Amino acid sequence: MIDGPYFVLTVLGVLGTGLVAGVFCGFSTFVMKGLAALPPAQGVAAMQAINVSAVTPAFMLVFAGSAVLCAVIAVVTFVLWPDEGTVELLVGSALYLIGSFVLTMVANVPRNDALARLEPGTAEAAAYWPRYVREWTAWNHVRTVASAGAAVSYISALT
Repeated sequence: MIDGPYFVLTVLGVLGTGLVAGVFCGFSTFVMKGLAALPPAQGVAAMQAINVSAVTPAFMLVFAGSAVLCAVIAVVTFVLWPDEGTVELLVGSALYLIGSFVLTMVANVPRNDALARLEPGTAEAAAYWPRYVREWTAWNHVRTVASAGAAVSYISALT
């Protein structure tokens, strides 16, 4: 069984990746559905406000901090190569780093940036909004599953 500081790192990894999975799950299961039900101008304006307010120290600490923590766990695992939990620790780290953090940067952030450049009441914004909701939500589903999978993988490493 994993113990000592390595145990603490892994428990923190479970907490961080699990919290991020919960945030993403909330967006996938009801926030985006609620926004999509609004008239496009209101949905666009609301999502633009959400995207601005999401970049808070608290969320960034959990989101980016979990990425740093997952990278540390991966490096420590490669260096120490523990007798138990090695595969689970590496899989958990890869799931979060690639399926959540990197995917956010290459799939969701560019869509957020494109949305931010639009004026909510314009025809261009109304035309882009359904595509944005569909594509952003699809990628968010992947981030949700990857983050939850990372938490489960880390839990498996602890047992």
